[in-house]
Amino acid sequence: MKPIRVLIAKPGLDGHDRGALIIAQALRDHGMEVIYTGLRQSALQIARAAVQEDVDVVGLSSLSGAHKSLFPKVVQALKDEQAEDIPVIGGGVIPAEDIPFLEQQGVKKIFTSGSPTDAIAIYIKQLFEGGTVQPPKKIAHIGIAVERIDDALPFYQHSLGLSLEAVEEVESEQVKVAFLALGETKLELLEPLSEDSPIQSFLSKKGPGVHHIALEVDDIQARLEQYKQQGVRLIHEQPKTGAHESQIAFLHPKAANGVLYEVCQPKE
Repeated sequence: MKPIRVLIAKPGLDGHDRGALIIAQALRDHGMEVIYTGLRQSALQIARAAVQEDVDVVGLSSLSGAHKSLFPKVVQALKDEQAEDIPVIGGGVIPAEDIPFLEQQGVKKIFTSGSPTDAIAIYIKQLFEGGTVQPPKKIAHIGIAVERIDDALPFYQHSLGLSLEAVEEVESEQVKVAFLALGETKLELLEPLSEDSPIQSFLSKKGPGVHHIALEVDDIQARLEQYKQQGVRLIHEQPKTGAHESQIAFLHPKAANGVLYEVCQPKE
């Protein structure tokens, strides 16, 4: 399979190219061929270079604050050159509130200044080697640690008016779980069954409260593989069996700013 060809460009009057050169080298380290157009390129120059060099993707870097104007111009210039099939990604000093606008204007993906260079390379590979992993489908449930389900349940049943669907013991986690329906998601009350339960450890350190957020995914194995490639810290590198015989795995909270996330794939 031929190497992926990436054009890295600095549109507009931005006079700093250190970040672009670092990204270019990181992509080369991942086996890609990289063409760097240099500083102060117009949208038309970038589009024509992409066509002439027969690249697979265009990466734009901007530190000037003009990305909301410049990035869409490059997307439009590629369309004008009949090369709209070349995806455009962008990075640099880009505020989070500008990302939705840029993606609506046709930029495929935005990587903010804190994004690891490996994440950029992995995303590009996924574009051309089987497609990107789909985002989580929904919040499957929110896990809430309690001392005793019987003591906590009246608030959820009678004060909130939620319906109790089932109670189940999950031997692998040494936990009893009460499932309460809430729209498309669920609340799960988690009671430890032994001193060895992770829930007991949580209660001892923090007391009752929100323990984790579970995200439903289609292919948990592919998801974990993606996280490992990106260097995301995991508690479980392989799925394990959870409640309702679903496949589950936990990300380390240090990977998500202190939030414990679970990914789960329901049993078909």
